[in-house]
Amino acid sequence: MSTLPDPAERGVLEIDPAVLRKIVEYAADTAPATRHRARRVAGLDVGESGPTARVTRRSGPARGTVGVTSDDTTGKTGDAGEVDVRLRLTLAHPGSVRAAVAEVRERIDADLRRTTGHRLRGLTVEVEALRSGDAGPRPASPRVQ
Repeated sequence: MSTLPDPAERGVLEIDPAVLRKIVEYAADTAPATRHRARRVAGLDVGESGPTARVTRRSGPARGTVGVTSDDTTGKTGDAGEVDVRLRLTLAHPGSVRAAVAEVRERIDADLRRTTGHRLRGLTVEVEALRSGDAGPRPASPRVQ
């Protein structure tokens, strides 16, 4: 039976910010109150787009960080930290914007904690549009001619 070396000697795990962003976007996209919005380039429909996020990690060791002391000057932590998120999304209409954003916040925080150990420190939400829950594809021709 072999014994493992001390945690400080085993190394660290770093999670790329792009991975954190994908987790946040997926969590927001799976919330029942969020909708996709139409994407347009030069006036042409090019499909749909879900929530988009910008994630910023906070520096410094997190609580419970293994193998990192408070006087560590590298700025790297072996465990999770806190993140700030700026999120753009479309919500279902009619519905409570406050309740929808609260649910999205809970989902993001839970997914980040479960998958990476990071904690959601701050969330800024920009609601780009409200879209009816039963909105189908837009008609090919205008309704009024």
